Amino acid sequence: MKKVGLASLALACLLAACVRISEGVPVAGETPRGAATPSATTVPTQQGEPSTFGVVPTTRAPVPPSTVACSQTIKPSVRMTAEVDDPHAPRITVGVPDKWSMTAGNGDVGGKLDGPGDMQATVTIALTQLEPAAAFRKYTDDLMAESAVSSVSVLPGQLCGYSGQKLMGAWSDTPQNAVEYQDRIVHIWTNSGNNYLVAVHVQAPTGTPGFDAAAALLTEDFEIVLP
Repeated sequence: MKKVGLASLALACLLAACVRISEGVPVAGETPRGAATPSATTVPTQQGEPSTFGVVPTTRAPVPPSTVACSQTIKPSVRMTAEVDDPHAPRITVGVPDKWSMTAGNGDVGGKLDGPGDMQATVTIALTQLEPAAAFRKYTDDLMAESAVSSVSVLPGQLCGYSGQKLMGAWSDTPQNAVEYQDRIVHIWTNSGNNYLVAVHVQAPTGTPGFDAAAALLTEDFEIVLP
């Protein structure tokens, strides 16, 4: 069974999988981290389709090469710049938690990070033909497909005038294999006219010490440099 927190108060069955919808609060999976099951009666209603949360008008005007389109107000002491082979793709710089290691990625993965307790993170920079809402919906659907029992909560996460979302959830085929994750996804237009979906994905076995702090640092506002 897939349980989805998608920020509106409704229950629906889509494609024979029962979907639970809530106001941007992670819906507990089979092994919740000490949180009570959310009650629909205590959650304020947010109008609109969840895939549109965080979708904002984006200025699509050429800028000089190597323009810093979004900078980090407070720069972390350790940072990693992720980039892919596509010369038109943006470069993304994220903060790195203490005691984490960094490696280059390949393909659409611009960088990988590994932390204590089997914590992992990836920065993906993928060309997309989809507009923000459709790109966000596809990304969320792909997350849900990772496990037979999964949950996700969607919150607005726009960044420097670009459409974006914050995702939180869990996969749990069995209690022993339960995994929690947090994501920050941003839809970025570049000078070439191409759109890119940037995703910072962080995951760890459920209950891993330090996960919340590490995920918060990795998914906070990141630096965007346009080629």
